Amino acid sequence: MSYFSTVPQAPPDGILKLSVLSRADSDPSKVDLGVGAYRDDNGKPWVLPVVREAERRLNEDPNYNHEYMGVGGLPALTDGAQQLIFGSNSPAIGQGRVYTIQTISGTGANMVAAVFLKQFKRPADAAVYISKPTWGNHRSIFETAGHEVREYKYCNYKTLTLDIDGMLDDMRSAPEGQIFVLHACAHNPTGIDPTEEQWQQIADVMSERGHFPFFDCAYQGFATGDVDRDAYAIRLFVDRGFELLVAESFAKNMGLYGERTGCLHAVCQSSDVIPQVSSQLNRLSRATISTASAYGAKIAATVLQDPRLYEEWLQAMQDMSQRIKTMRDALRDKLVALGTPGSWDHVSQQIGMFSFTGLSKLQVDTLRNQYHLYMTDDGRISVAGLNSHNIDYVAQSIDAVVRSS
Repeated sequence: MSYFSTVPQAPPDGILKLSVLSRADSDPSKVDLGVGAYRDDNGKPWVLPVVREAERRLNEDPNYNHEYMGVGGLPALTDGAQQLIFGSNSPAIGQGRVYTIQTISGTGANMVAAVFLKQFKRPADAAVYISKPTWGNHRSIFETAGHEVREYKYCNYKTLTLDIDGMLDDMRSAPEGQIFVLHACAHNPTGIDPTEEQWQQIADVMSERGHFPFFDCAYQGFATGDVDRDAYAIRLFVDRGFELLVAESFAKNMGLYGERTGCLHAVCQSSDVIPQVSSQLNRLSRATISTASAYGAKIAATVLQDPRLYEEWLQAMQDMSQRIKTMRDALRDKLVALGTPGSWDHVSQQIGMFSFTGLSKLQVDTLRNQYHLYMTDDGRISVAGLNSHNIDYVAQSIDAVVRSS
């Protein structure tokens, strides 16, 4: 008998399974709207010009090497990432109340945070609440770390808008001191974000109930094209005096998908506890990855620390955000022009890389099997996969399937 014979089969990952199916499909009309990565108008990956420039500088630097970095990561990255998230004039940074550790992108930041919270959360039996729906990996990460995971209402599935009343009710009814995972901007998978007024309501209830906020920020600057606007919720909570954790990724906004570059930020009430918090986060990082990867960190740090490259990067994010918005509006307009049954305003009203279309699983299966159009089972599409060459085909395919069902 194999030593591993009692290991159960893990459930398949929906996104990875979809990618396998898409790659195996050689039909010329295929459109992959499942992958969460930016594509240009020709459907190709786009390496940002500032990233190419940063790489050129690194490659031409005679002192460049592949030595290990410190356990906390590259200071030029962690310092720049702090200012990006919290603002260059953040009182919390100035008061020494923020500690940042480099991680293996946003997923690694989530995992380090999950293990850290499992060991030190108060109360010890606090559950982790994730939005319904949420990024497919959230539940797996927090359950793997040993947390009980519960859901809070988020999407109104009839109107495909934010169920703010249901969300606040669930926060009020949860026991005091629970951990709530919040999407800082460009909610994945719905593309539905709270307004600034709604964020203030959320902060009010979380403060009343003593809940702990954990922000997952994978799309700063990529959602609206404005890094400060996309950081509104995080900065609001910091200004309101919350202690919190923030997972940050440079995969989307800098296009460093495979370089796995990210950070985990801890904001504390006082600088007095920073030595303890930083020591434990460093210990966890050391135990899992020893030290973070250098190449992507050096690219990101070069962009963040060079004023000219930084400004060019801000413009690139505006360009990406605007192209996605243009595709949102185009898909909505074409579905309306075709007379596709139902309302499609939500496609334009949502924000960020993804759109929660409202298509059923049966409709999604039909689109995949008959029209070679790939999206996740819950009807989420990556709007970045749309372009001027495939938008008509996508709209016509959706129209045909919605009419037939």
